Amino acid sequence: MGYFSDPFQRYFVSRTCRRSPLIHRGYCVRAQAVAHCLQEFLQDTAHCPQRQVLSLGCGFDSLYFRLTGVPAGLRVSGTTCIWEVDFPAVVKRKRLQIDQTEALRSLLRDVTPPGGANESGSIVLDSQDYRLIGVDLSDVAALDSALNGAGLRWDCPTLILAEVVLCYMDPTRSEAVIGWAAQRFLHSRFVLYEQFFPEDAFGQVMVSHFEALNSALRSVSVYPRLQDQEQRFLRKGWQSCRVLDMNEFSASCVPESEKMRLDSLEQFDEFEEIHLKCSHYFILVASQGDLAAVPALRPLSGCAEFEVLPAPACSGAVLAKPLSSDVLGLRRFGHRSFIVSSQFIVTTGGFGEGTGKHHRLEDIHVLLQEEEAWSREVTSSQWDGRLLHSLAPLTGGDLLVLGGRFSPSRPAVDAMILTCEKATGAVTITRRDLSLELRRWRHSATRVCLCGRFYVFVFGGRSIDFSALQDPVFLDIESLSWDQVSVMGVTPLGCHSHSSCEWEGGAVISGGLLGSGTPTGSITVLKPAGSHFFWERLDTTPPLTPRYSHSSHVIGHKLLLVGGVWIHARGSPGLTMVDLITGHVCEFHIDSTALEWPLMLHGHSSVLLPDMRCVAILGGGGTCFSFGTHLNARPVMLELPPTM
Repeated sequence: MGYFSDPFQRYFVSRTCRRSPLIHRGYCVRAQAVAHCLQEFLQDTAHCPQRQVLSLGCGFDSLYFRLTGVPAGLRVSGTTCIWEVDFPAVVKRKRLQIDQTEALRSLLRDVTPPGGANESGSIVLDSQDYRLIGVDLSDVAALDSALNGAGLRWDCPTLILAEVVLCYMDPTRSEAVIGWAAQRFLHSRFVLYEQFFPEDAFGQVMVSHFEALNSALRSVSVYPRLQDQEQRFLRKGWQSCRVLDMNEFSASCVPESEKMRLDSLEQFDEFEEIHLKCSHYFILVASQGDLAAVPALRPLSGCAEFEVLPAPACSGAVLAKPLSSDVLGLRRFGHRSFIVSSQFIVTTGGFGEGTGKHHRLEDIHVLLQEEEAWSREVTSSQWDGRLLHSLAPLTGGDLLVLGGRFSPSRPAVDAMILTCEKATGAVTITRRDLSLELRRWRHSATRVCLCGRFYVFVFGGRSIDFSALQDPVFLDIESLSWDQVSVMGVTPLGCHSHSSCEWEGGAVISGGLLGSGTPTGSITVLKPAGSHFFWERLDTTPPLTPRYSHSSHVIGHKLLLVGGVWIHARGSPGLTMVDLITGHVCEFHIDSTALEWPLMLHGHSSVLLPDMRCVAILGGGGTCFSFGTHLNARPVMLELPPTM
């Protein structure tokens, strides 16, 4: 697909196949991080007559061939020797593949022929500047002996690579490797890429995935935080250490031009999933000797400042309780929900579970309350399969569906009106051509009022041509025609995946993902004033942590923000209460111990149930990188804070 250039990798894979854009980006950022660390090392040791790169658990990486055989890539002089270590069976297969491939074999220099003293030893391939060593990394004494016997220089500037390898080892053995490297290599850098933060819902899914593969992440529970990993290296003798999660790395070490190039390769719309993946992987560089005097993981000039802070302090906790186990039809994300009456909730579309597989759903789901229990479900298969649309109320109890998409390259065009029969739970659809084709998704549509006239106010979203839309659009509810409405003040920056809800005739827009790809923590109010609306930005105290893919509700003068995704703080957002008069912010942790599954609060919808003093969370979850799709098992009732 062109995410990065590696003309040699095709010789080491048995087949090629198309992966999802999410997986492409997830592995691309890993390649970017390792390449960044390698380039820094080569730059910082350019004056040295000889350098070494030692790859631990090398697998079928084509590093040596990229370094020596790509004119426009990481070409370096013959003073850099590549050492690769893995289990004997792995490196023997790699040696066989090299021997059978002319394009690879021709790049080797002065290969020592097989046989002789090394035939039964650990050296599987011995050339002038490339050596394959077969040894178990968990046996440090054997590793040291094998490298020493093969002629590795301990005083030579060395870059040690460990990409997702130490995490599978017993922590005492991986610590032994870290300590051994600190003692043996006088001038070196150790680059570690692996997982962390198993505590939130995404982390739990990640850990369970590897356990199911019988490849448990053995160090992630011992070193769950980045500071734990940093102290791990400092404690074992490394002089300096710097560690970034992959969101931090992307923000500070990937040029804007490269991000734009990647955006042009294929349509992408899995922002929650890539940000969550990147918040659970890190790149670490520990340094020793002369190399400790030069900072590693240096931010590039022109990149915006980015800092991940601890999660904001909480004022308390709110309890999440599962709905009746009889409710099974709301395992989905990217859908929309609306409470039509106190006993009637309608949910449309989304991506979820049906007929034994995951796909775009083609049903309308109605959840009814009977005898004070939300337990009756009614579904109809009239839905056209769109997701990430909007759902707004019209007069008479009807609902208006606008926008959405079938794929990132195929937006929905026409509008739909849903008419709900409250007694039976039946929903009928009337398609409408509103003249203006609203080819956008991840937008908001909110009912507002100006001079006694009601409008559906549409803001933000994405389109095929624009990463974040800014222009507000107004639809007259009575005539269902688009209208020119005057709005004064500074329009908020274009965003998508934000939330909007009604307040005092206007709308409160919170959060969202900007066109730059970073979340915003802004709250902007669209207020009616005479014959026009005006924008007013709300300053919050303390500042609101940027988030997106959340839901929101207003009770009186209090704004509730439910869940979402943030990348500027560790963990996952809970419930946030914002006073719309004073701007005061209170954070509440969501206690999900009553649930039997990890609760993911993105891609969900929610409705306010004031009589029950709770918020009903419907659906939620997502595709968790390559770990599978996680869908919240049942709707959840989230209690309101006691101060509401």
